[in-house]
Amino acid sequence: MEWYVKVLQNYVGFTGRARRKEYWMYVLVNCILSIALAIVDGILGLDRVLGALYSLAVLLPSLAVMVRRLHDTGRSGWWYFIILIPIVGAIVLLVFACLEGDSGHNKYGPDPKNE
Repeated sequence: MEWYVKVLQNYVGFTGRARRKEYWMYVLVNCILSIALAIVDGILGLDRVLGALYSLAVLLPSLAVMVRRLHDTGRSGWWYFIILIPIVGAIVLLVFACLEGDSGHNKYGPDPKNE
């Protein structure tokens, strides 16, 4: 949960680097909360209102942590737009998110493992 809170505290921080653990722990907690909100929406009959509000609230932090994850692998945040290519773009972005980050300092900042 601390990784999720760390990402939210850096709400629109598109600079720097995010290590794999930070990114994937954020994704895990985000998925768990989304599922829980979908269940609550279903119980209350709100037709996905809570889920939509939550998705809107975490849109910018989700983009920011993905850009920082790309920075950790030595890629520009502009690589995020590869997602616009159907199927292939999502697979490429998933592979980039799974790759180990550059060790040591790169042009986007110091290695987050050493901080």
